[in-house]
Amino acid sequence: MRSHSRRPAATSSGVHLLSDHRVIDGLVRAADLGDDDLVIDFGAGPGTITAPLAHTGARVLAVERDARFVDALRRRFATRPSVRVVHEDLRTVRLPRRSFSVVASIPFAVSTPLLRRLLTPVGGGFSRAELVVEWGLAKRLTAAYARDLESAWWSSRFTLTVRRRVPARCFSPAPRVDAAHLAVRPRSDVDRRTAAVLWALLSAAYDRPRDRARTALNGLAPRRLTHRLLGEKPAPEIHIGQWLTMARILSADRSVVPPPLPADVVRGATLP
Repeated sequence: MRSHSRRPAATSSGVHLLSDHRVIDGLVRAADLGDDDLVIDFGAGPGTITAPLAHTGARVLAVERDARFVDALRRRFATRPSVRVVHEDLRTVRLPRRSFSVVASIPFAVSTPLLRRLLTPVGGGFSRAELVVEWGLAKRLTAAYARDLESAWWSSRFTLTVRRRVPARCFSPAPRVDAAHLAVRPRSDVDRRTAAVLWALLSAAYDRPRDRARTALNGLAPRRLTHRLLGEKPAPEIHIGQWLTMARILSADRSVVPPPLPADVVRGATLP
């Protein structure tokens, strides 16, 4: 019979540490890292993900803001030149310019700010990620129909996939909700021009989310095209694949000149 023991209290820093080694091993294996790859473990805590990352031969940045964890990390990896411990907040730490991956169990409270830093910018060094995030967030991000501009912008430029559900018992102490192993990969056929077209379409359509999207796109795309692909639906009821199809068609037409991407999107500032 399962005992009804009291759930342990959260750590003093409010962190629920991923403690299931099968989940951790799955994250690291899925990242497919090799020698000289650069990978970031955001919210590294005591290093439960950092350690197996170091064994891949990759260069590891362990980013942690809690001074006690930072001290422990520096002691633990003092003889590992491939591991650099960074005492910073993941929301503000400077991101590398060179290509980097992310493998991390992100604190639920700061998942969205970090995802904005990784997924919003056009360009930059971010290449791929294997993340543990809150289950509800993962389901929202992987939905075929995006409820807001931010989600549509991310999922039209990245493939977001739930690899597995991560039960709350895989953390110490256990949170109140389950998590998910979320994989993030860029779409190889969305170049900067296509991204500029996508932004123009999505920002116009989601600016009037209750209206028919094709009405909101008057002047941005041919009516026959919008009628064929979008019908009478508002933006939140249009499949991400339809937005991608439209953007690719328009991007291939060299007579189409998309407006430049806003500076805050290029830099990755928070979307409205």
